[in-house]
Amino acid sequence: MSDPLSDYEFLDAGDGRRLERFGGVIVDRPAPGAIDRPRLDGRRWRRAHAMFDRATGWQWSAPPPDPWLYRVDDLVLELRPADGGQVGVFPEHAAMWPWLADRSTDGGVLDLFAYTGATTLALAASGTPVTHVDAARTAVVWARSNAERSGLGGSPVRWIVDDAAAFVGRERRRGKRYAGIVLDPPTYGHGGGTRRWSVDRDLEPLLESCAAIVARSGFVLLTSHTPEYGPARLERMLETAIGPGAASGYLELHARSGVRLRLGAYARWAGT
Repeated sequence: MSDPLSDYEFLDAGDGRRLERFGGVIVDRPAPGAIDRPRLDGRRWRRAHAMFDRATGWQWSAPPPDPWLYRVDDLVLELRPADGGQVGVFPEHAAMWPWLADRSTDGGVLDLFAYTGATTLALAASGTPVTHVDAARTAVVWARSNAERSGLGGSPVRWIVDDAAAFVGRERRRGKRYAGIVLDPPTYGHGGGTRRWSVDRDLEPLLESCAAIVARSGFVLLTSHTPEYGPARLERMLETAIGPGAASGYLELHARSGVRLRLGAYARWAGT
């Protein structure tokens, strides 16, 4: 796979903030893990086109592009400034794509908490059938739009609006098996109906259900942005649910300025 972040650049971080370029748009937004001083001159930071502050929201030096597009390898994704400072994609996840590409299979992959579809589409671009599940209808519609923009509208993707745990439970009762499972659970969230997701309460039983529907020769990739769920904890949870052989590490971005920013953790397991 070529550079998976061909239209993204992590420029700098420090003092609780991060500076990034998405396409032609430079964004300054919070990063709690950026505890050191920025390395770039303050003038570089002041050139940002967009700045997000939790108290005042988004501020733009000029109207944002409409649509705001950027390319990730062969994908074309639409970005949108969200209330929490997100833009619709997690660049740090792209580091996991080569590992997934090495395991691309026609056996089908289940992508849970799949958001706006970047990982789903990275899998689909390699010819892998994907079941994309997210509880937010708006996210699934956004993901399908990204598929169309990327020329993958006809790819074998099932688009499911559903609570992840409820969907996996039904697949378990049906005896369904997947060659791989990818999941990126939030700390808190809304499930189907009035049900609320809590990673502390719900992740362990979800992993147990995932173990029942993944092929023994398959794989599981678990990522998390919850600070209390570091690599060692995710690895233990994955091995408890599925079996030995997991590996783990940090989700990181390395800036051109030399800064390294940890944004989460991952654990992954591959069967034999």
